[in-house]
Amino acid sequence: MTESASANSSDAAGLDTLGQDERVLVMDFGSQTAQLIARRVRDQNVFCQIVRCDLTADRIKELNPKGLILSGGPASVYSEGAPRVDPGVFELGIPILGICYGMQLMCHLMGGEILPAESREFGRAACSSKNSNRLFNGLPETFNAWMSHGDQVGSLDGMFEVIASTKTCANAAIQHKDRPIYGIQFHPEVTHTEFGAQLLSNFVRDICGCSGAWRISSLIEQEKQIIRDKVGNNRVICGLSGGVDSSVVAALIAETIGDQLSCIFVDNGLLRKGERDQVEKNFTEHFKTDLHVVDARDRFMNELAGVDDPQKKRKIIGKVFIDCFRDEAKSIENAKFLAQGTLYPDVIESGANPDGPAATIKSHHNVGGLPEELGFELIEPLRDLFKDEVRRMGLELGLPEEMVWRHPFPGPGLAVRCLGEVTEERLSIIREADAILIEELYAAGLYRDIQQAFVVLLPVQSVGVMGDARTYENVAAIRAIESEDFMTADWFPFPHDVLQRISTRIINSVRGINRVVYDISSKPPSTIEWE
Repeated sequence: MTESASANSSDAAGLDTLGQDERVLVMDFGSQTAQLIARRVRDQNVFCQIVRCDLTADRIKELNPKGLILSGGPASVYSEGAPRVDPGVFELGIPILGICYGMQLMCHLMGGEILPAESREFGRAACSSKNSNRLFNGLPETFNAWMSHGDQVGSLDGMFEVIASTKTCANAAIQHKDRPIYGIQFHPEVTHTEFGAQLLSNFVRDICGCSGAWRISSLIEQEKQIIRDKVGNNRVICGLSGGVDSSVVAALIAETIGDQLSCIFVDNGLLRKGERDQVEKNFTEHFKTDLHVVDARDRFMNELAGVDDPQKKRKIIGKVFIDCFRDEAKSIENAKFLAQGTLYPDVIESGANPDGPAATIKSHHNVGGLPEELGFELIEPLRDLFKDEVRRMGLELGLPEEMVWRHPFPGPGLAVRCLGEVTEERLSIIREADAILIEELYAAGLYRDIQQAFVVLLPVQSVGVMGDARTYENVAAIRAIESEDFMTADWFPFPHDVLQRISTRIINSVRGINRVVYDISSKPPSTIEWE
């Protein structure tokens, strides 16, 4: 979901319209926290986007950022195939902040020496500033910083001066003597680093000169104007899922062009309990939109019969969805545009951004456009936003809180939470178990404390005893996570009595489950969804 003028030029268009002349770019060297850096910069009301580390200096100049941040990464600068940056970037006169590997690479390319640390640093370390400087303005002389490195900067070749150190890292922070270039060995983006937000604010607001004028409210008005200019008198079709992303897109477009919007909701039979009824109510009573509901449950189930591979499931669901959507769209006259709810994490993880990181973690059915035969142009007004920013936009648009704060639901629906073959019986089991989980979260007052929670039905059966009878039934896993941006996530520490109540209710109420387990994996290394 972005404001891109076209699917192929989305990055440049998004930067030009969203950040205007105040944008900071994060060059990603494979860091697990590159997305977190971008989020922390956006917390300063400065638009920030992640780009590939190998963009040329000429391309960076075209994008015209106010500043660059070189992320950390797992490599050593001397390793074969280690990611590099165009040295010409350092000649552009743009303020640069190198973090961990980004700092080491910067020094390496500018004549410094990188050495294996005598004592590897992982975790908190007391960092002491040595000189008064703009980067540490407002920070105490000593603060706790989060370290995660083996190599560190040795000699600086006279171009840099040290501005902070730890007991085991003499060059914990440096600044160039003549240029607005800084390097820090620690990670200001993680909450473990004290005053990390202040440090990033000093860089983007003071050193880069960003005014911090980027706001969701101004973004809404920008997006509305983009939509009006692009759509004209044509109709827009919005594919609804019932989740917050497509709901915000529909609300934004409805408020912009009114009855030129038609919404299509495809019931694929893979929905949560009561979801179809809820969608019909929301989008006929609250939005009063032209809503088309397609009952395609049998069609999807026939195509999924016997399929257990997760990627095949996604591809089948995506193809059948497009076929159903296209058939219904034919009944809508003068429809030229398709609005989608693509988010920035979708773009990053799918490698769909031409200037962004290229690694594909999983496929997303709503990234990269639809097949050309559909004949639609894409409108993706949320493509550059993280989930929490989308929620803020939804509230600004006047959507009810229960809709805005609803937990995310994957496009392929329960098919990716029903591991193994998808059958009506197994869907019924997971649907009932999932409904119990959500009911108990509300009852315990925990729903808003958890960013996403759901039940996974495993292709595993276990022995149990219910009454005096031996059972051999399904295992269900509960997944509940805490996350600010869905790029990283930790498992939620349930009170034991709540977890026990959830497990007991599911086993007692849902025929077909005799064992419940709790997933305590973080992202990374695990993903949020199991498939």
